Amino acid sequence: MDDALSSARALLHSVFGFNAFRPGQEEIVRAVLDGENVLAVMPTGSGKSLCFQLPALVRPGLTLVVSPLIALMRDQVQALTAAGVAAGSLNSSNEPSENTRVMGLLRRGELRLLYVAPERLARLDTVEMLADAGVSMMAIDEAHCVSQWGHDFRPEYLTLGSLARQIGGRLQTLAFTATADAPTRGDIVEKLFVAPPRVFVRSFDRPNLRLAFKPKERSTRQVLSFVQSHKGESGIVYCASRRKVEEMAEALKDAGVNARPYHAGLEKAVRDANQDAFQQEDGLVMTATVAFGMGIDKPDVRFVCHADLPSNVEAYYQEIGRAGRDGLPADTLTLYGLGDMQLRRLQIEQGESSDERKRIERQRLGALLALAEAPRCRRQTLLAYFGESSEPCGNCDLCQEGVELFDATIDAQKAMSAIVRTGERFGMEHLIAILTGDLTDNVAKFNHDRLPTFGVGKDRKATDWRSIFRQLSAVGLIAQDLMEHGRWSVTDEGWKVLKGAQKVELRKLVASPSAKGGRRDRRATTVPIVGDADTELLDALRSLRTHLARAQNVPAYVVFSDRTLVELATHRPTTPAAMREIHGIGDAKLERYGAEFLAIIQPRRP
Repeated sequence: MDDALSSARALLHSVFGFNAFRPGQEEIVRAVLDGENVLAVMPTGSGKSLCFQLPALVRPGLTLVVSPLIALMRDQVQALTAAGVAAGSLNSSNEPSENTRVMGLLRRGELRLLYVAPERLARLDTVEMLADAGVSMMAIDEAHCVSQWGHDFRPEYLTLGSLARQIGGRLQTLAFTATADAPTRGDIVEKLFVAPPRVFVRSFDRPNLRLAFKPKERSTRQVLSFVQSHKGESGIVYCASRRKVEEMAEALKDAGVNARPYHAGLEKAVRDANQDAFQQEDGLVMTATVAFGMGIDKPDVRFVCHADLPSNVEAYYQEIGRAGRDGLPADTLTLYGLGDMQLRRLQIEQGESSDERKRIERQRLGALLALAEAPRCRRQTLLAYFGESSEPCGNCDLCQEGVELFDATIDAQKAMSAIVRTGERFGMEHLIAILTGDLTDNVAKFNHDRLPTFGVGKDRKATDWRSIFRQLSAVGLIAQDLMEHGRWSVTDEGWKVLKGAQKVELRKLVASPSAKGGRRDRRATTVPIVGDADTELLDALRSLRTHLARAQNVPAYVVFSDRTLVELATHRPTTPAAMREIHGIGDAKLERYGAEFLAIIQPRRP
């Protein structure tokens, strides 16, 4: 076992160019090398793939990797091949020449890792082929897809346990996922493993990600301001609908941003071209529906912006996790409004799920709203959801910009009085008009200007009242009936406040910083991406990387990651031996790319 782990450490450096394991990796690799079945829950960016790729190189036999994401298969195969590893995939997007290459390696017994989609694995001819291929281990990525409690359930995952037994009897099985709560983990264990596996649940903390939420005001303008504060950086803007994806891309392009759309309604050729551009170019912004990024292994996404509220905390965590996978600082912003809350609740209520599943989904949405309206450090709130505790992080909007609580009992009573006195039949804007004394046509039509609550809240702006309604909803004092025009009612907890038996504290709105100020604050509270690097040299290295990536038709990071370029521009190695000590440069990459990068670095050496 010690010899195997020593071999793994050597390959970690010679193949992948890493000097040490990331936190949590070594213990999992040790268990895998020891022949144990493993379930590992590790946050995006923590290096899950290395936990099965490295043992696949140490141990004899073929490692089968099951993934629902063709793009991820392609990216990981390209990265492994660039590192000198015999890897391949079988999927519907392969060119005939690629299938020929993979099958040749398989027949000769040279293939070390084979990626397949669950649909392809379920085919009888695939099972028969693999039964004769010497498969020693099966690694299942995105394992939460097997669970109906998971946020991305896929029925075809239910067959993987039996398929593993058909391929190799008691085949060593590994399951990996970034997000799985206790019910989901229980489902994974039950459906994928014959016997209980060794379970690893790593910290969900991603300290390099800055977390921020803002109420929607003018969402397109807010997104544009955020994106412009990240000029020249790659990022993703998530939108709730295909139409908004395209409108947002146009708005960003009109403002001079290199942006492209991505959603399932686009022609495949356009979608593929946009995805390839995102992978190969620096500074491109993709506006997309949430499916985009699930199969993208791009480590240098510097920001993720949600133009609309995600569906739940798990989805939010997975989507923001597509930023900063290289461990360098990355920024996130989520915009939310009452319309988002209505849409998400309506999707739950109109879904075909069981009553119990709907109850769980309501709880998950409530947890997300609590995160959006959190009165304390967002990282503390987020980690508490996953059962962890932490000190205030200093790297979220609430820690940096501050949050001030106030006794909102009287304001809550005013809002709930307006709800009750109008018969619990009206939506928020009508209620706010009553509170602020705005004599709209509807207020006059229903004689609501004669109510005792008419004008009692005119000391506050309509935007303040919207925040109060959001927060009262988030803490469960008022509820909205989505099936009846969004009418509000007072909950049992709300009646306690309305009757004076209980107090409530809410947070005051914090003014959003300007784009320039937001950028300055972010840089002041995180480690700079460039640091002491020679920026002129860094630009030259990036240009060479882009040229090589386009020539080989691979993502830019397959050549070298941002972190590698930054270290090259900082330390400026002048010999292959010195370059070999840079993060991410293994033997194969040094041989393939070393001379060209050294040719740029050496003339600039001070």
